[in-house]
Amino acid sequence: MKLHIDDIGGEIVKEDERYQVKDNAVLGQLNISSTSLNPGMATTGHSHKDQAEYYFFIKGHGAIEVGGEMHKVQRGDIIPIPDGDWHRVYNSSVDDPLYFVCVFNGVRSHG
Repeated sequence: MKLHIDDIGGEIVKEDERYQVKDNAVLGQLNISSTSLNPGMATTGHSHKDQAEYYFFIKGHGAIEVGGEMHKVQRGDIIPIPDGDWHRVYNSSVDDPLYFVCVFNGVRSHG
């Protein structure tokens, strides 16, 4: 199987006026997820118990809040999300989506 960073395959798990989120769980306990975050929008802030993540920013620019700290992000940035840290992504563009891919262990959970 071969995936591409611009389309990880899988299924749409969330979609509304803010974003589209797709998950590909081909490896079982190691998941890859993509989010296309619309201009001026933000994701739902959340944390995960017993789940760490890496966020890979592919297109656009914005910011991510992790554990109370704000970081500007753009194409090429990688942000680790430690287990239990609250996080939220913001698209600061008024024209272009912010596209990022994350990899996480375990089943998708919020809480």
